[in-house]
Order: sequence, then structure tokens, then C-alpha cells
Amino acid sequence: MLEIGIVHYLIVAAALFVTGVFGIFLNRSNVILILMSIELILLSVTINLVTFSHFLHDLTGQVFAMLILTIAAAEAAIGLAILMTYFRKKGSIDVTEINIMKG
Repeated sequence: MLEIGIVHYLIVAAALFVTGVFGIFLNRSNVILILMSIELILLSVTINLVTFSHFLHDLTGQVFAMLILTIAAAEAAIGLAILMTYFRKKGSIDVTEINIMKG
């Protein structure tokens, strides 16, 4: 029977992290995909924290994982609310047009 070890969890976390980074750098025009990529990066960090917390028999990593999940949910809610408000005003959520708002 195959035992799932720490290396398997780290490979999954690394794959999620790389996918998130590629999502940010390869698709800079769609804000929704950028937010989803940031969520993938936060998820990979959370998997690492829980993995090391489990294998080191320490609850600190799991506490930080809950904090990261809370921050990720708030970031998604606030980001989508800002996008909806901007879309109602301008009719587009193109990143290049949002960049004009700098002032």
C-alpha cells in the first residue's frame, strides 16, 4: 500500500504555486484570473503550513492556515466588490484601463 508522505504534499503545493504564478504573469489583462491566481498561491502556502504542522506535531501551522484562509476569503470578497463597482461605472474590467485610475 502506498503511503502518502511529506514529499507528495509539497509537490502538490509547488504545482499550485507555479500555476498561480504563471496565471499572474501570462494573463495580465483579466482581473478575475489574476485574483484566482492569487488564491491558488495562498492555497499552496496553506497546504505547506498544514503539512509541516502535521509532520512536526505542532498546531501553530494550522492556526496560521486558518488565518490565511480568512484573509483569502476577505480578499476575494473585497476584490470582487471593487470589480463589480468598477464594471458598473466603466463597463469593462480590463487591467490596462484600471491602470489609468492612478491619478
